[in-house]
Amino acid sequence: MSMSSKPNRLAKEKSPYLLQHAYNPVNWFPWSDEAFEIAKRDNKPIFLSIGYSTCHWCHVMERESFEDQEVAEVLNQDYVSIKVDREERPDVDHIYMSICETMTGHGGWPLTIMMTPDQKPFFAGTYLPKEQKFGRVGLLELLGKVGIRWKEQPDELMELSEQVLTEHERQDLLAGYRGELDDQCLNKAFHEYSHTFDHEYGGFGEAPKFPSPHNLSFLLRYAQHTGNQQALEMVEKTLDAMSRGGIYDHVGMGFSRYSVDEKWLVPHFEKMLYDNALLAITYTEAWQVTGKRLYRQITKQIFTYIARDMTDAGGAFYSAEDADSEGEEGRFYVWSDSEIKAVLGDEDASFFNDLYGITPYGSFEGHNIPNLIDINLEAYGNKHDLTEPELEQRVSELKAKLFTAREQRVHPQKDDKILTSWNGLMIAALAKAGQAFGDTRYTEQARKAETFLWNHLRREDGRLLARYRDGQAAYLGYVDDYAFYVWGLIELYQATFDVQYLQRALTLNQNMIDLFWDEERDGLFFTGSDSEQLISRPKEIYDGAIPSGNSIAAHNFVRLARLTGETRLEDYAAKQFKAFGGMVAHYPSGHSALLSALLYATGKTSEIVIVGQRNDPQTAQFVQEVQAGFRPNMVVIFKDKGQPEIAEIAPYIHDYDLVDGKPAVYVCEHFACQAPVTHIDDLKAMLDRIE
Repeated sequence: MSMSSKPNRLAKEKSPYLLQHAYNPVNWFPWSDEAFEIAKRDNKPIFLSIGYSTCHWCHVMERESFEDQEVAEVLNQDYVSIKVDREERPDVDHIYMSICETMTGHGGWPLTIMMTPDQKPFFAGTYLPKEQKFGRVGLLELLGKVGIRWKEQPDELMELSEQVLTEHERQDLLAGYRGELDDQCLNKAFHEYSHTFDHEYGGFGEAPKFPSPHNLSFLLRYAQHTGNQQALEMVEKTLDAMSRGGIYDHVGMGFSRYSVDEKWLVPHFEKMLYDNALLAITYTEAWQVTGKRLYRQITKQIFTYIARDMTDAGGAFYSAEDADSEGEEGRFYVWSDSEIKAVLGDEDASFFNDLYGITPYGSFEGHNIPNLIDINLEAYGNKHDLTEPELEQRVSELKAKLFTAREQRVHPQKDDKILTSWNGLMIAALAKAGQAFGDTRYTEQARKAETFLWNHLRREDGRLLARYRDGQAAYLGYVDDYAFYVWGLIELYQATFDVQYLQRALTLNQNMIDLFWDEERDGLFFTGSDSEQLISRPKEIYDGAIPSGNSIAAHNFVRLARLTGETRLEDYAAKQFKAFGGMVAHYPSGHSALLSALLYATGKTSEIVIVGQRNDPQTAQFVQEVQAGFRPNMVVIFKDKGQPEIAEIAPYIHDYDLVDGKPAVYVCEHFACQAPVTHIDDLKAMLDRIE
């Protein structure tokens, strides 16, 4: 093992992931023209390694190979080596990950690619050990063999790269396989979920289990649309199970990325901003549907974690926290029963350990992950003669002591770069919770983060940028940056009725159309027309760990059309449904966020206009009533004489006015408008009918 005392080119980068490799003996380049020019000049193949700062196996491969002098010598002699942070350059990652999946049948990070100097790949894989083991080819051996072939039979590798590219282009064409989307597709998605649902532990499929909250959000909408109680039961079972499992950090709050087992007990310990944002949205919506106190509690705890550990001084949100600390995965989060006794004392430790499954033997490699999987809280409270509030109070005090003790440990590394797209998701989550819970603290946090994005992540000409860190914004924004930010702005408008958020949403949405829309085949490309030309220009429609930009944009198109009366925007969503329809119909449950947009576009919808003055108590009561429930197919406009611009944005509300000098609510349902109401009871009766 060796670390170079001399930094390589990555030392000048801002990405925490690239900086982790700045002192490797490998002569790394960032993705740059310089790297490709040198590869062409010296006729060397490219060794491309893609990962991210909180990726456990990326750390393993670095320690094993990229800090190793022997590996470095081979790479430096025979290759041009490029390191890419997938969170800064998702465009590069998307292309080569889909090639890896095509070539090998699976993907993941670290992503290892070998390619020609003109970026055409001929080898793809993920983690490779230095020497061959567990049936995995060794990196050293592979580098040696490929190096010899490149020198002796370069034409073979060139031909292979052309074949790979041809197959990749064919797969891209399949992804754009057109078709119609209808209720049959929605029902098929539900049946796919119910078929893979784990009735014992919640979630879908076998281990590892991912939260995929947008799947649950779709099922909430499907349950409401069809009256199907099974869909709602699947959501509740999953949300309950995740909140009890070790995937949830019971001491410090917030969710890890996924569970390695079917019970949600042992997480992959890294925490991502996007998971916590999307889960907060789903728990908020589930609270609106069920009124279950637990869901509101979990949402608030997610936000406590985000405010405490993941918020920049300027109000924006950091990207992730590592799984590893002191070279071990999960070390920061796990406990021995003796550690808990040392912090709490024997009596309290016994109480806590029985509750949270802490034993002398441990539940994870001899250590314990606090969890409530096998506990009945009500029975446990009864056993100790405690009411529910008393039990909560006692547990909360014990957790606070453990948290204080845990804070003394060496913390996992934080990836403190600020990504526009993921911040858009968290802004949406906070603004949604602000509306649902009537809690302005969350709305204010969303406002502050949005101000940061608007001021720091736009170029002077208004072009969105993707990443901010250490005083510098960089990389032209991708479709996700636009779509997710616009989502956040729509939610902020719905929470505050501050017209500037709606104006910004419309501006960025139009910029997105101008830069990303495919005029020939419809849908949105992942990169803008002004972005670097890579070997292909893909469109993403699959809703994986994060919903695709196309799915969220479709939802935004419909909502903005209903808010403004600008039906042209809805046409874009209709074109998306057709452009991707064949692909989605083939595997509906892999496209849940797009199906949620379809439910909105084709289901019963309502537009509500509240006319009144912001500081009027009756108007405030109307606003509160309208914001509280789960009505995913509803948008609300607020008309206040203090904001005349709203009538310019939504001309259809021009003639809506107070009724006999009183605040009034105008409700339009499924393209038919009702007489205005001026009494809260009449409004409640009307809202009860709305989906």
